[in-house]
Amino acid sequence: MGGGIKEWPEDERPREKLVRRGAGTLTDAELLALIIRTGDSVARCSAIDLGRGLLQRFGDLRTLAGATVAELCALKGMGTAKAASVKAALEIASRINSDRFMVCSDRFTSPEQVYNHYHYTLRDRRKEYFLALLLDGKNRIIREVQVSEGSLNQSIVHPREVFNPAVRESAAAVILVHNHPTGDPAPSREDLEITRRLREAGDLMGIKVLDHIIVGDGRFTSFVSQGLL
Repeated sequence: MGGGIKEWPEDERPREKLVRRGAGTLTDAELLALIIRTGDSVARCSAIDLGRGLLQRFGDLRTLAGATVAELCALKGMGTAKAASVKAALEIASRINSDRFMVCSDRFTSPEQVYNHYHYTLRDRRKEYFLALLLDGKNRIIREVQVSEGSLNQSIVHPREVFNPAVRESAAAVILVHNHPTGDPAPSREDLEITRRLREAGDLMGIKVLDHIIVGDGRFTSFVSQGLL
């Protein structure tokens, strides 16, 4: 269908379709068009053309969610404002899926609980993110601390970065969580060494490391379940 969206029959315009038929009737490209809002006169494309272009370039919404603003802007007609709107909308969707822990209310009961919470937000990250969940004496989540961002090594994931917040919050235990951008949650030699060092530091401080959970694509590794902790 050629021309700008305003020239289309009213029933075929994404906004009108959503209002009259519901959001579920829109294609991925149409939903992106509503986020992008306007086309680009220089590139001679509509908002829906840009939405289609993004999907053709990245394949699907999940892959698109992992793209950077710079990568989105590489598509002719996409500027920083449009790219930021797309990133914001997809981040909202990710946070909804994640079902954030409620401070001091959710109790840690299993590795699956942690995996189900984090796999939407961590599975598509292109860098490794190392987190520590601080727990009280009843295994209730006090808060989450991001320890590092980037490839894991002993200088980045240092015991003080994990246990300083734990001491301040009077945490009784911690759960370690990080992702593998490859999608394979099998622990590396560095993962094993870092976990050993953190467990030993925790033992000295009286703060137990309950588990280390590696999030992959659709699967995870629990050090406790694997007998590694």
